[in-house]
Amino acid sequence: MKKITKGLVALGLGTSLLLAGCGSNGDSGDGEVTLELFSNKSESIDTYNGLIEEFEKHNPNITIELEAPPEAETVIKTRLTKDDLPDIMSLGGNATYGELARAGVFHDFSDSEIIGEVQSSYVDMLGQLVGSEEEGTYGIPYATNANTVIFNKQKAEELGIEIPKTWDEFIAALETAKDAGETPIYFTLQEAWTAMPIWNGVAGNLVSDDFAERKNAGETTLTEEYDVVADRMLELLDYGHADNFGIGYSDGNSAFANGEGVFYIQGNWAIPEIAKANPDIELGTFALPSNNEAEENDLVSGVDVVLTVNEDTDHKEEALKFIEFMASQETAQQYIEEQKAFSAIQEVFQEDPVFDGIKVNFEEDRLTSFPDHYYPAGMGAENLVQDFLINQDKEAALETLDAEWDKVINR
Repeated sequence: MKKITKGLVALGLGTSLLLAGCGSNGDSGDGEVTLELFSNKSESIDTYNGLIEEFEKHNPNITIELEAPPEAETVIKTRLTKDDLPDIMSLGGNATYGELARAGVFHDFSDSEIIGEVQSSYVDMLGQLVGSEEEGTYGIPYATNANTVIFNKQKAEELGIEIPKTWDEFIAALETAKDAGETPIYFTLQEAWTAMPIWNGVAGNLVSDDFAERKNAGETTLTEEYDVVADRMLELLDYGHADNFGIGYSDGNSAFANGEGVFYIQGNWAIPEIAKANPDIELGTFALPSNNEAEENDLVSGVDVVLTVNEDTDHKEEALKFIEFMASQETAQQYIEEQKAFSAIQEVFQEDPVFDGIKVNFEEDRLTSFPDHYYPAGMGAENLVQDFLINQDKEAALETLDAEWDKVINR
């Protein structure tokens, strides 16, 4: 009860609630059990429906009902206040997951054999979201994403550009493209969020993983540690097109698909959209080499899907059985193939050739997390970064980011 109350305070939902007996009572009385699976991703509804059908075929006494509402994070927070959490949850690995985990409402998987089958980097990422003050592992990292540099293979080949391994090599590649009359990087900064794949890509290999924890403790600032990040963001901006802030994401995908630009700094989620706009385009990917030490350049990757179970569900055994099914290599492989994602489960790899350039990062666990996943929820970092790129006042921008960060955590 103490832990749940603490979590509600963290969520800003500090009302007095009756806290006993979370979870559904999906027992029909005849041995049949119905469980609710809550997902925050509408894109994966068809995939989940297929997997549920397979699971139910082998577990005829268990029925899984999928719920994937719009505004899922708001819905799950509201259901917490109503003492109505689902039995099984498929959530994003972000600040909301950390807040819910700190509320003490998730099952602790510390002793689960599944944890030993997951890439340790992603287990660590979830642990950082929960915070060092809480012991336990409250979710299974399942599907992951990648913050990457997408490039037009045909143009890169024509220009003689090889995949850069360092910052200087990347700048040299951009110069080559610029000298040839090409648009080196196609920006879509009309939408503020599209600045963050670039910000995260640059910061991911320049700022230490424990920055947010030290910032929250008052031991450091963005002004002190993001100076080079800000400089390199502005340097990249010089290699854009004439209307960097006038083009949005969808139009940018179409433009890049149709030959505008050599490089496109985005997440793996943009690739299906680009391919849809031009099925014949040949794309490649690589990790943004923001560091001049090649061995220090890892791929920025995060937990796109974390699976967890309601600590107080009436049917934990059945819920954990579904988690075990999802974590099997066969099921995990089917999930990432259908979702064009990556897997946190060891030895389960994305085989689409477009990802050949970053495959080694997953195979060798050369991964680092999205820096902004640890920024305080609600500080509006994407708008602040967009303003910085428009006004190009580095000192003022970093001071504003520091001030907004502090304002949120001191509320």
